[in-house]
Amino acid sequence: MESGPPGGSGPAEPGPRLRGWRGADAAASASSLSRFGAEAGCRAPAVAAVLPAGGCGERMGVPTPKQFCPILERPLISYTLQALERVSWIKDIVVAVTRENMETMKGIIQRYQHKRISLVEAGVTRHRSIFNGLKVLAEDQPNCRLSKPEVVIIHDAVRPFVEEDVLLKVVTAAQEHGASGAIRPLVSTVISPSADSCLDHSLERARHRASEMPQAFLFDVIYEAYQQCSDYDLEFGTECLHLALKYSHIKAKLVEGSPDLWKVTYKRDLYAAESIIKERISQQVCIIMDTKEDEEHVGRCLEEMLKTELNVHFLDYESVPFGQKMEKVMQIREFAKEAKKRNILLSGLLIYFPQEEQKLRESLRQGATIIAALIKERNSGLIGQLLVA
Repeated sequence: MESGPPGGSGPAEPGPRLRGWRGADAAASASSLSRFGAEAGCRAPAVAAVLPAGGCGERMGVPTPKQFCPILERPLISYTLQALERVSWIKDIVVAVTRENMETMKGIIQRYQHKRISLVEAGVTRHRSIFNGLKVLAEDQPNCRLSKPEVVIIHDAVRPFVEEDVLLKVVTAAQEHGASGAIRPLVSTVISPSADSCLDHSLERARHRASEMPQAFLFDVIYEAYQQCSDYDLEFGTECLHLALKYSHIKAKLVEGSPDLWKVTYKRDLYAAESIIKERISQQVCIIMDTKEDEEHVGRCLEEMLKTELNVHFLDYESVPFGQKMEKVMQIREFAKEAKKRNILLSGLLIYFPQEEQKLRESLRQGATIIAALIKERNSGLIGQLLVA
């Protein structure tokens, strides 16, 4: 049984050859931006992303910057990069990180095999970090693999749950209007206190929205805004849409975002993020079985019992002598050790497969219970072990 982070994949060297039952639809989103371009009667724009990741996590109250805090033994920023990498039409991802954390970031990229990532040194403020990222994309030097995009996405390194549909909405809106950003309804009413800490006035909550990430811009719009930006705005500002309005006179198109766009800010947010990631992992389980029977029937039975969509594969062990099967088991154990380096936990599960339907369902029910426990606990001590249902 294999479970990994949402959209995660195992190491490049697989064990036994697999026959797939479900999961081919996962790559179906690759041409979404191209489809948009065709529908709009134009070619799809070149898109890049900039992630400011130079924060120190002061509000979180922990010594490790929050973007590097581990969730299920994996740094938070790695989940965010993974979410962006799943979107095939984002050509380049530039991460702005402080000099003292540059080697840490390089290690994360290498360990989790992130692709299309370029690093740039962060500035002392959020806006200066973003500006540094934009400068690298604007240089367009012959020896540099980066090229100037038509549209740039700006996203927070500590918002790991961004989905492709939101990214697509802000990019298409930015292409039409010059700038775009995700928004969410206000949860609490905003009030303004007077100098003596008494209520001065409050805002009508229904008329206002919270500005979230991601945001997207025509590259020239936001880059020119940063080039004109005052030192005060670079030091104390946080809102990129405001810079586009103030310096490039572009009114951003606002796009309704999803509830998952919240930002990991405080220590308690780490536990909330872990809960969401565990829930998503439970929806990305891969069941690997060795059987000659009706594989689709077995897969659907397990899916029904676990109440989640599964990826089910079956080992093609037909007519393989027992000794060779044991060699395959040992191979899977070694494979599991390598997979753990990418936060993917692999375990073996042997399920009794009687001909009688009732006994089969009971055997599968026991297997489903074991699988659910493995998902919930994520006990790394069980990786590579052969369990019996």
